[in-house]
Amino acid sequence: MEDDSEPEQSSWAYLPDVCLRHVFHWLDDRDRSRAVLVCKKWSCAMHSGSLWRCRTITFYGQPSRARTLEFQSALWYTKKFGKYLKHLEIKLSNPYNTPFIKKFQVIMRGLLSHLGKCNSHLVSLSIKYLELDCLIWKNVVRAQFIKSLAAFLKRMSNQLDYLNLKGARITLEEGCQLLNSLSSLTNRSFISEINIEDFFSLHLSVYSSALFHQTMSKFHRLTILTFNYNCISDELLDILRERSSHSLCTLNIKCHIHDPHGQVVSGMSWANLAKRAPKLNVNFFFERVMKHDHLARILLEEIPVRSISLRSCYFSDPDWTMRPTLTNLLPAYWHGLQKLTLELNNDHELLDNELLQLILSCKRLLFLKVWAFLSVNFMERLLQNRAERKCILTTIKVRIYTAQDDSTEEERLLADIYRKFKYLIDSELNYFVITYPMV
Repeated sequence: MEDDSEPEQSSWAYLPDVCLRHVFHWLDDRDRSRAVLVCKKWSCAMHSGSLWRCRTITFYGQPSRARTLEFQSALWYTKKFGKYLKHLEIKLSNPYNTPFIKKFQVIMRGLLSHLGKCNSHLVSLSIKYLELDCLIWKNVVRAQFIKSLAAFLKRMSNQLDYLNLKGARITLEEGCQLLNSLSSLTNRSFISEINIEDFFSLHLSVYSSALFHQTMSKFHRLTILTFNYNCISDELLDILRERSSHSLCTLNIKCHIHDPHGQVVSGMSWANLAKRAPKLNVNFFFERVMKHDHLARILLEEIPVRSISLRSCYFSDPDWTMRPTLTNLLPAYWHGLQKLTLELNNDHELLDNELLQLILSCKRLLFLKVWAFLSVNFMERLLQNRAERKCILTTIKVRIYTAQDDSTEEERLLADIYRKFKYLIDSELNYFVITYPMV
């Protein structure tokens, strides 16, 4: 007797579209291109806009065959489904010569032009580390790229909510041109988050530029602003207070040894901004700016500081001392400091007591990362205070520098300390402590 019943179908055939889209979300472009050929149902699901809202395109300076195919696939899908894009990230990996940069500029011009015409959903754009001040960016190519990007930002100015141009290294005039594009239609911008860290070329005193102040006055809804300290001035703080105090939550400020940071900023300007923006938190990242007189001009007690990172790299100066910073400057933030990172070359001074006292005085400190010359006993004292609830640290990451080749004894002592406080470390702490020979 013939069996007229239909052949049994796989359970995948009955999977709801929402579940299919969730599965397809985790596939790369190559697997998606194969999945779309399986059946009409899968093909329709693959064309869902929710699968194409985020896209990262990486331009490889020295591409392999696999990387070239990956890039071409990402570019093709971006153009095909560009109308659905909400988050676009462009990466420039190891650009090495002018022909490559020229090719990048031509492709970006076409891509931005296409998206500018078809997309009405883009809210996030990130193009980091362009380094436009490098010699491989010839003047004509550089000017054409900036023109294309400015035109695109102008088209998207009413919908973009996030812009990241970190590491562009651009002139003051070109930088303001790009930022002004975000407000060129209405003379004001309501973008909420901007990252312009290392956006301007090195050595520029942006804080004294009337053009920069005029540009920043057009932003009226900033919540997060990431930039360099060479942009900070009383005028800028007043602009932020007048235009964005109702929304401003976070200022991420990088101060680099090669950027000008000798300007005088009034504590009153900081106090006025903090008063009008009660949700404001400020995070400082210092690169090789370690001397007390430099830090004292910047770290004013009126600033609502949440996080401080002091990184010295290979900084060494026989006249330098860290003690005044630990005892005089940082304790001013005892009520708000939550995260502290110290990478120091303090081989000529012991800081165990000063550092421990600072930690205990900061009542909201949750994160501690220290690379410094410390005694192993410092860790035992710190953990004992944590066990007695005299601090509330949840993350402790310490690299104890030592001037000895053999740190076997220090490692043994650290192991003993871990065993003593194992119950605390395993249950309450993100803990990582090692010794590190510096010889």
